[in-house]
Amino acid sequence: MKGKYKIYLPLLLATACVLGIFLGAGLDFSSSGKLFTSNPKKEKLNRLIDYIDYEYVDDINTDSIVDITVNKILENLDPHSIYIPRQEYANVSENMQGDFVGIGVSFYNVNDTIVVIQALEGGPSEKIGIRGGDRILYADGTPLFNRNISNDSLTRQLKGKENSQVKLKVHRKGLKDLLTFNVRRGKVPLKSVDAAYMLSPNLGYIKINRFAETTFEEFRDALKNLEKKGATQIALDLRDNPGGYLSEAINIADEFIKDGKPILFTKNKSGAIEETFAQREGDFENGKVFVLINENSASASEVVAGALQDNDVGTIVGRRSYGKGLVQREMELGDGSAVRLTIARYYTPTGRSIQKPYDHGNESYFKDYLRRYENGELKNADSIPVADSLKYTTPGGKIVYGGGGIIPDVFVPKDINNEKENIRLLLNSGFMSRYIFEVLEKDRKYYNSLSKEEFRKEVIIDDKMVQDFIDYGRSENLNFKINNYSPLLKQYLKAVMAQQLFGTNAFERLKNEGDRIIEKVIELSREKQ
Repeated sequence: MKGKYKIYLPLLLATACVLGIFLGAGLDFSSSGKLFTSNPKKEKLNRLIDYIDYEYVDDINTDSIVDITVNKILENLDPHSIYIPRQEYANVSENMQGDFVGIGVSFYNVNDTIVVIQALEGGPSEKIGIRGGDRILYADGTPLFNRNISNDSLTRQLKGKENSQVKLKVHRKGLKDLLTFNVRRGKVPLKSVDAAYMLSPNLGYIKINRFAETTFEEFRDALKNLEKKGATQIALDLRDNPGGYLSEAINIADEFIKDGKPILFTKNKSGAIEETFAQREGDFENGKVFVLINENSASASEVVAGALQDNDVGTIVGRRSYGKGLVQREMELGDGSAVRLTIARYYTPTGRSIQKPYDHGNESYFKDYLRRYENGELKNADSIPVADSLKYTTPGGKIVYGGGGIIPDVFVPKDINNEKENIRLLLNSGFMSRYIFEVLEKDRKYYNSLSKEEFRKEVIIDDKMVQDFIDYGRSENLNFKINNYSPLLKQYLKAVMAQQLFGTNAFERLKNEGDRIIEKVIELSREKQ
């Protein structure tokens, strides 16, 4: 809001609280007809909005005022009730689905040309032979190069209705003529299981990045494949998993918990309790499970860890989890936007609420990691704050605590080193991925010809590449020191290269080499044989 509108903003924001009542009239609570009954307060506010729209002396964007008001209202409820604007809602919803409709490529826009990073596994482009390094020049005769359009616009152009066809003209290095691919758009998996492989002859590993619509199905397929390879123990990696659909977490917990045992219960504002129990014979009820968590494991991840811990099933390994014990429901507001509103609290089977306090405001709440760092709990389990009033006992006699996250059975300290953290930041920022893409571009024919085994044996990340990477950073105005951490940088560079060539399973496998928590799990696994 600019110029003359600024002077009216305080006046309009003063109506924020009551305006929230008006907005609440449109929420989709199918279980309560009371929200849609006639209310003089709502009618009054309806009139106010109309007066501002039609009678006020200056033009006011009431849509933006409503957006600001909704955000302000939700900020004063709890840290996890959020507003999703119309322009973001489609992307947010798609991310939680198990797939999207398109041609199935990840790409960079290089010199105004679409260059394929990778044809996504299981997608239409992979099936018909499109490869990393291919340049998509035309779609149905429309040039996609030398155009000043954003990645979002390009993505929309390549997406379309399921089973619709698009004719692509593609330039591949080393070939004189353009290749033609008739791609039938289809469902492209958005995988939430990043990796599944064997850590030892009897210990399988599964990494889940979020709980989306297809997570349980992906997990079950991965588990069955690992069992065929001899897995009698599973390491379930939920580190850095922010959560998602509660139903998917419940289904996964049910794989390990015997029928009739509690998984969790929820309690709403009226005190109504809804209990959830294991309902079927899981594939791994008699196997051994290790759940890996850290300070970024939240919500649905904590449901799984808490359910297993409170039923004396398996071993929780790592560091105290995030501490989110609130349940949200997504509700559309009628104009393409939505809210995720907290509707209940969940409790683990022993009755623990693991929601950390938020009574000092959202800013304080989201700085909890800094407090953990400063009080030393990331390096020492004895520094984790616990309260005797929040002590609970599992059926097997184990002491557990509520009040802020799941405390692991076996603590593994965080390797806190600024240089190591910098390498991880470079990885998470996408900068490392862009550098590796340019390395692969120099010899696409060779890299695309490699099998996984050939890649593992032949590709060596040497000191020269480390220096090239540092120089590349400087060319982009990024100055960082590596010093004694060049072995870790080499490991990460090769992992990112494997990701672009072979996918996330190969990436996680290389990245996890030497991981402290995984090494601890392997050690515990041997003890339990």
